[in-house]
Amino acid sequence: MYLPPHFRIEDRAEIAGLIRAAPLASLVTSGADGLIASPLPLLLDENEGVLGTLYGHLARANPQWQAGATGDAMAIFMGPDAYVTPSWYASKAEHGRVVPTWNYVAVHVYGEVEFFDDQARLLDVVTRLTNRHEQGRAERWQVSDAPEKFIEAQLRAIVGIKLTVTRIDAKRKMSQNRSAEDRAGVAAGLSQSDKPGERAVAPLIPR
Repeated sequence: MYLPPHFRIEDRAEIAGLIRAAPLASLVTSGADGLIASPLPLLLDENEGVLGTLYGHLARANPQWQAGATGDAMAIFMGPDAYVTPSWYASKAEHGRVVPTWNYVAVHVYGEVEFFDDQARLLDVVTRLTNRHEQGRAERWQVSDAPEKFIEAQLRAIVGIKLTVTRIDAKRKMSQNRSAEDRAGVAAGLSQSDKPGERAVAPLIPR
């Protein structure tokens, strides 16, 4: 990922927060047949490994794990994003030398991937993922709510993923390269959007 210094995020805690805030990632690997990607939830264990470890699972029928992985795998986490029209820039009225762009937050995580089907490890991953996404609900569903034999059958239908993190590229592109007046215009424009996703980007614009 192209990372100009003014867009780069280096704080480990901030990066971990962005990963946790992204409910669905894309796992990309390169195998014998080339690149393949799967959208799936991934769980970050910050206490395992130097830079942390990602865990998740794929359907056993998914060809991605069967193809293996040549070199590092990559997990892509996308945060808030929005189109930015030049009409919001104060500089448009001054000189007109402006073009559209896109503001976004993205984290690319690289590392060695392992696929596994040990039932105990799978149960641990599924339980941790479930607990994370059920957190905060009035009526939380737990893996133990389902019959044990049923869960065992479900576990046989998936393959676990462990990605040991070796490198992280994190980026917040939120008009930092524009003037204060232009940034104010972008924040105001996004805050008035009828799209919830664009309104979510407005407070991220530095003022």
